[in-house]
Amino acid sequence: MKHNIHPLPRIVITGMGAVTPVGNDVVTFWENMKAGISGAAPITSFDATNFSTRIACEVKNFDPTQWLDHKMVKRSARSAHFSLVTAKQAIADANFEVTAQNSSRVGVVFNSGGGGLGSMEGGTLQLLKQGPRSISPFLVPNVMVNAVACVVSLELGTTGPLNTSALACASGNYALLDAFHMMQRGEADVMIAGGTEAAIFPLIVASFARMGALSTRNDDPQTASRPFDKERDGFVFGEGAVAFVLETEEHARSRDAKIYAEVLGGRLTSDAYHLTAPHPDGQGAIAALVGALASSGKSIADVDAIFAHGTSTPLGDVSETIALKKVFGERAYQIPITGTKSQVGHTLGAAGAISALAAVKAIEEGIICPTINYHTPDPECDLDYVPNKARQHEVNVALVNAFGFGGQNVVLVLGKYR
Repeated sequence: MKHNIHPLPRIVITGMGAVTPVGNDVVTFWENMKAGISGAAPITSFDATNFSTRIACEVKNFDPTQWLDHKMVKRSARSAHFSLVTAKQAIADANFEVTAQNSSRVGVVFNSGGGGLGSMEGGTLQLLKQGPRSISPFLVPNVMVNAVACVVSLELGTTGPLNTSALACASGNYALLDAFHMMQRGEADVMIAGGTEAAIFPLIVASFARMGALSTRNDDPQTASRPFDKERDGFVFGEGAVAFVLETEEHARSRDAKIYAEVLGGRLTSDAYHLTAPHPDGQGAIAALVGALASSGKSIADVDAIFAHGTSTPLGDVSETIALKKVFGERAYQIPITGTKSQVGHTLGAAGAISALAAVKAIEEGIICPTINYHTPDPECDLDYVPNKARQHEVNVALVNAFGFGGQNVVLVLGKYR
């Protein structure tokens, strides 16, 4: 008996949306990224006077009621506001509409590290002060991590695949990889995929500070996030979201959609080493890099740019550099590597999606945004980190790295659509 083997569909990106510390739409975000603007400033969402870290990369001038009705705003957390707004931006950018006829072939994958963690903190304080009858019946749906995807599906009317995965700092770009795999399996023609985070709340900031993970450059916040620089002293906490519309090539071409880039492949691996520290030899990251290239059919010679995880922590940046050297050898010194967190901070579950957006724009425009605040070279981090100024550079293939707490490593491969 003969079996017909169908080639896997190609998956392309046709829409994008952004709410970030340096801009609440894709155009503003990208102009500020190219200009090397930092989104770091003193924390305004709560009184951080007594905290060792008093700075963060907050989203500014964000009014969810410009996009969402008051009832939805009241019944959902800030992280869900971000996912909803960016999803609506991406759908509009793609010039696509979810209808009764196509909804079963449209899905949503929106990931987050913590979802509505802040709502839990606020609810706990209210319970202690005012008792059980003061608690909103919407607290649980506010807190649950999968709400960031479910509200998008509810608002847009999608009835295809619906998923949220929590991979800590690797959540954002895993959303694209998860959606990519779903579409290759034939489960959907269109997917809305992205990452969101809004966790700049007292309890979470205090916990990261006690861990020693955060920068304490409170007097000069805009220079505090400095990936790969020898003087780095921890990450600057951030928040935000990015969403993409992914389509099968056939579906996108059938409606003459503008195609920004193609998702070529990716890989998820585990360190099996430590709950918060990266493997010192970068073993899990190496496996993810090698596996991602293999899945995409690309070689180390094909890679034009790497969008690094680059958190600005002493251990993480060294581990990532070691991994890149082991995989790319001498070629590691020839590839531009940029750290988007130098500008937007570490947005945890949104981080990989934000880096993926910067990679797509680099593919589209041939410009790589810089790693700002890079002034003192570190002998252990000696690659080309595109220091301080954006660089014109043709990008046909880009890698997006994200390495999360718990040892989850995701590398995504994006390419120019041809």
